[in-house]
Amino acid sequence: MNRRTTLVGVIALTTGLTLAGCSSSESRPELKVTGAFMPQPVSDMAAGFLVVKNSGGASDRLTSVTSPLSDDVTMHETKNQTMRMVTSFDVPAGGELDLERGGNHIMFMKLKQQPEQGETVPVELHFEKADPIKVDLPVKETTHNPKKQ
Repeated sequence: MNRRTTLVGVIALTTGLTLAGCSSSESRPELKVTGAFMPQPVSDMAAGFLVVKNSGGASDRLTSVTSPLSDDVTMHETKNQTMRMVTSFDVPAGGELDLERGGNHIMFMKLKQQPEQGETVPVELHFEKADPIKVDLPVKETTHNPKKQ
């Protein structure tokens, strides 16, 4: 009886550890940034666009963006053709956050310099759970609007 109890305990412990290992790897956000760009600014403001893909099993939240281009970088949501500043964007588990023209985006105010087409603008994306991600936004022509794939 004692041997059987010990065996059941070992099996339960092993199963628990295996499940814990699975759940911890699946319940983390796994973030990757694609499609980043900035249209060449025509004033002291600029916009940034990108896609944050989350292949992980847990959602995350983009909480801020920093860049040496501006001390005033904010995130904006566009709903019903109205733009308003927000404090964060959700990055759903197994989904993506799409910052695109005519929709949600990053705004750079009071630019310290005017980036030219062909240059890149460094930014750092800060998340609630995941480590920060550094991205270079290629500066494209002012009218650049990539086609959806």
